[in-house]
Amino acid sequence: MEDQTIIDLYWNRSEDAIAETANKYGRYCRRISYNILYNHEDCEECVNDTYLKAWNTMPPARPARLPAFLGKIVRNLSLDRYERSMAKKRGTGQVPLALFELEECIPSSSDTEAVIDNLFLAQLLNRFLAETKPKARKIFVQRYWYFMSVKEIAADLGVGESYVKMTLSRLRGKLKQFLEKEGVTL
Repeated sequence: MEDQTIIDLYWNRSEDAIAETANKYGRYCRRISYNILYNHEDCEECVNDTYLKAWNTMPPARPARLPAFLGKIVRNLSLDRYERSMAKKRGTGQVPLALFELEECIPSSSDTEAVIDNLFLAQLLNRFLAETKPKARKIFVQRYWYFMSVKEIAADLGVGESYVKMTLSRLRGKLKQFLEKEGVTL
């Protein structure tokens, strides 16, 4: 089923919207959530909560790209659940590794201007990625948006793990230089 047809089902408040979303994007949402949580039960809860949030958000929202809309919802729900579990105990998975890797090139934002700074940083990051070669951009997004492991990225792209690690290292260095050039204090 086409994405616009699925969105129309949400707007018409048809219960088929959730079933069609699950059919087309269930695996995609589960993969994003599982890469963050590494727990099937928590992952399934986040995916189901994603469908509910999509139901409650459409209307009034009419997403231009349904997979990006759902991906953002499931990612945020999974990260929230991850943070709650980390408050209780140490977790596993790719989240701490990926965030640690970015720590040296993305500034911390804990002051009152954090929202504005984050928007500015997001714009800069989008500009940086737009200027990056497609294969390197894909590696960066798979690692730092989808939290895929180096091994998974290498398998997906048909390259060696060392290639992925080196590409990520170089991209982090270039990102750090780019942000410093743009006046971002690290």
